Amino acid sequence: MKRATVRRAGLSIVAMTLFAGVTACSSGGSGASGGSSGSGGSGKGGGGGPLLSPIAALRSAEKSTDGAESAKVESTTTMGSVMSMTADGALGWGDGLTGTLTITYTGGAMADTMRQMGTTSMEARYLPDAYYARMGDTFATQAGGRHWIKYAYDALESLAGSSGAYLKDQMQNTTPNQSVKLLLASGDVREVGEEKVRGQRTTHYSGTLDVADLAEQNSSLTRSQRDDLKKTLEQAGVTTETIDIWVNDRDLLVKKTEKGETTTGAYSQTAYYSDYGTEVSAEVPPASDTADFTELVKQQGAGTGS
Repeated sequence: MKRATVRRAGLSIVAMTLFAGVTACSSGGSGASGGSSGSGGSGKGGGGGPLLSPIAALRSAEKSTDGAESAKVESTTTMGSVMSMTADGALGWGDGLTGTLTITYTGGAMADTMRQMGTTSMEARYLPDAYYARMGDTFATQAGGRHWIKYAYDALESLAGSSGAYLKDQMQNTTPNQSVKLLLASGDVREVGEEKVRGQRTTHYSGTLDVADLAEQNSSLTRSQRDDLKKTLEQAGVTTETIDIWVNDRDLLVKKTEKGETTTGAYSQTAYYSDYGTEVSAEVPPASDTADFTELVKQQGAGTGS
């Protein structure tokens, strides 16, 4: 029974990261070459400079945001009845994804699962080769006294097939500028207008993209892996996604929203980015306090005979 509880908690965390990767962070890749030059309006360059087309303005924003290499992040995410959560912390992407977020589950089945583990909040540490999640004391009593779960990116494909390979791709490319690339890749970029975001003057851009096509355009997966992923997305009911971004006068992304539909209900994420260039650090948790997710799955299999 203890192992079953451990596995349920671990799989729930993987579900969360899979959702965050596929629908909120998206993959690397150029993306810009897929954008259409037609747009319906013109955007302003950084600092109120010469007027630019939305495509040119977004390319400049993508480059500036990527070059900043770190930022503080605040986000809220919902996925039907599965979960609602908030995240707060800082991420860096200059040399692989690094950083620390505090993730709090505020509703849905995920929050119920976390309550069974003794807490609805956890610390998430991102390092270039793995993701670590710190669970509560209740989990630790069921996992040999260990509080952390390690998800090694290289193990994801063997555990979850093409979806795992795609998740690995996403988790290693989780940066704010990916949302700009998504919008450029959609071929449906339009300027909405100037708006204030937390006191900053910004330009708002919007577009809609096909999620399955996005996986083909902006992923390093093989054709077979992409085909399998497309089936997974179709089974989840994911078809299109609406993306809105707000860019300030320094050509930096300060806000983004992504919305779509799945078989479990509507999903959405809103994220705010600030303090670009902030110092970011994330340490590997002590090995003696860390359980490897792959080993937990193997133990569960041995315990159930499945």
